[in-house]
Amino acid sequence: MKRMELTLNRMDITEMIVEAKIRKGLKWKDVAAQVGLSKEWVTAGCLGQMTFTEEQAKKIVEIFDLPTEALPHLQVVPYKGSLPTQVPTDPLIYRFYEIVSVYGTTFKELIHEEFGDGIMSAIDYKMDISRLPDPNGDRVQIVLSGKYLAYKTY
Repeated sequence: MKRMELTLNRMDITEMIVEAKIRKGLKWKDVAAQVGLSKEWVTAGCLGQMTFTEEQAKKIVEIFDLPTEALPHLQVVPYKGSLPTQVPTDPLIYRFYEIVSVYGTTFKELIHEEFGDGIMSAIDYKMDISRLPDPNGDRVQIVLSGKYLAYKTY
């Protein structure tokens, strides 16, 4: 009888990373410091949304004690933007959906007024998430910075 080998997929590896993070008591900022990149980008990569280089993938395998079989999976371009439902059901993620639903036309109008007909890149992009102490309750500050890309005429 032929023995079936267990093969991993990227979702399995993401689950292994999250489990190891919890088990080891790691913080994303500490993982990012070991990789040498921002906590935002490394977290997105560990959650399956970014492609690691071979060197970065080896570091991730080491940090989370992943099997070597995970190494090539961490270097494959993922299917980005994969949520389990079209409208997010997680309350925190839903708030971002709500923000875009309410303010999306405002973002569009003000970006077009300031820059012209184009988009903000999510490829040439930076993000910073930080905590702002406030006597009325701490605030979440999220700074998004994407390169402006104008539509071309042809």
